[in-house]
Amino acid sequence: MSRIGKKVIAIPEKTEVSITYGIFTVKGPLGTLTKKFKPEIEITIGANEKSSEVRLVPKRITLENKALWGTYASHIMNMISGVTTPYIKKLIIEGIGYKSEVKGDKLVLALGFSHPVIVPIPATLKVTAEKNIITVTGIDKEEVGGFVANIRSLKVPEPYKGKGIRYEGEVIKRKQGKKTA
Repeated sequence: MSRIGKKVIAIPEKTEVSITYGIFTVKGPLGTLTKKFKPEIEITIGANEKSSEVRLVPKRITLENKALWGTYASHIMNMISGVTTPYIKKLIIEGIGYKSEVKGDKLVLALGFSHPVIVPIPATLKVTAEKNIITVTGIDKEEVGGFVANIRSLKVPEPYKGKGIRYEGEVIKRKQGKKTA
C-alpha cells in the first residue's frame, strides 16, 4: 500500500481542481496545468465544510496500480503547489571563460567549445542569467527539472578542477591530481 497515495491532498484557496475523462486540470494564480491519468486509479474531488480535498483510490490492487497510486498522488501534489508557488532551480557555471546570457528566447552558453552553445527556452519557463548563475523558474516541476538537467548535461563538472555546470548546493567530489616525483 502506498503511504503517499493514502494521504488526502488539500487544495489551497484560489486554486481550482477538476477532472474530466482522465484529464486532471489545476488552475491557480500562476497558471493552469493539465495531465492525463490512467483510469485504474480513481481520483475523487470532494468538498468538506472547511476546505476542498483530493483522494486517490486504486480500482483493483495490482503491482502496477500500487506503483501508480503514489506516483499519481505526487504528480497531483506537485501540480497544486506549482500553480501557487513557482519552482525555482539554479545552476552555477564554473570555469575560466565560461559565460551565459539570455538573448530573446534562447540561452547562449560559452562552455570552452570552439562555438557557442545555443539552447532554446520553452515558452512556459522564465530563465535569467547573471554573472555565473542561471535561474530557471516555472510552474511545472517536471519541465523545470528536465530543462535544468538538459543544460547541466552540456558540461558536467569534472572532478579535478570542478569546471562545468552544477546545481546550486551540489557538492562535487574532488580528486587529487597527478603527483610529481
